[in-house]
Amino acid sequence: MLDFLSVTLSGHAPQTTQGETVNLKWQWLGEGVLELMPHGGNTPSVVLSAGIHGNETAPIEIINQLVADLLVGELPLAVRLLVILGNPPAIRAGERYLTADINRMFGGRHQNYSAGDEPKRAAFIEQRVADFFAADSQSIRLHYDLHTAIRGSHHTRFGLLPYQPTPYSAAMLRWLQDIELDALVMHTSAGGTFAHFSREHCLAASCTLELGKALPFGENQLTQFSTIIAGLRALVSGEQLPERSAEPMIFYRVVKSLLKQHPDFKLWVADDTLNFTRFKQGTLLAEQPNELYRVQHDAEWILFPNPRVAMGLRAGIMLVQMDECELPTT
Repeated sequence: MLDFLSVTLSGHAPQTTQGETVNLKWQWLGEGVLELMPHGGNTPSVVLSAGIHGNETAPIEIINQLVADLLVGELPLAVRLLVILGNPPAIRAGERYLTADINRMFGGRHQNYSAGDEPKRAAFIEQRVADFFAADSQSIRLHYDLHTAIRGSHHTRFGLLPYQPTPYSAAMLRWLQDIELDALVMHTSAGGTFAHFSREHCLAASCTLELGKALPFGENQLTQFSTIIAGLRALVSGEQLPERSAEPMIFYRVVKSLLKQHPDFKLWVADDTLNFTRFKQGTLLAEQPNELYRVQHDAEWILFPNPRVAMGLRAGIMLVQMDECELPTT
């Protein structure tokens, strides 16, 4: 039986590139891309991705186990499923990326990059996802892109909704609630992430899921993500999840991206600052020639602080809390 992760790490295509079980048909569509189809008819179309950043191993392990259980029949398949390990060379190297961050290249932005294989990989992934959704244009479309954060967080499990001018899927929001995410962040402008691409270009209900902190293979404590694993299994098998029993999810929206636009950029936060650290109004957080950023609201929370990003990329995101009713759904 196909070992999805092992074959991907090998850098070679499997000897057999398609097969069939009692429950499904599968097809290898290229390095780190596997399509699984149930024998039944009209079903949702789901994309699950991990490894867009090669050192974020917990989601890769979760996705690989899910695929293994589907292929051996321990888990039934009730959706059209496309599974993607995003950046195999970086996964093999244990690095976030090799030349540039692939999660800034989607939506055609890969055309602005010339060096390395990552722009070609972004274009390849875009095409596979577009083809997958186009093959069944009438079905529900979902995409969950699984990541881990570089640093620790006050919220161990959280999601990021890509910006969209239309309401978000109420069914997706219920699923995010029931997998017991601690927090959900709403973007307020377009970006080059994979989740934004699938929403903008494929009209999928999409969300980036952040699970803990980046660790090497074998060092992840997957039990802390048990509700998310259960949610993914229920999603692909068509089962019903129990309603949320944890504390209510906290909602945030983005109010500022701290862009590094000068070599003398300074981010005035400690190296061990956790994601979702709170700062009070007036606090100086970012400084570069001709620009200072001080906290504008009574309180703001910082996400993904990283002053060592490449020029032109965000060195942090500033958030404010919002009520769930402020999130438009349909």
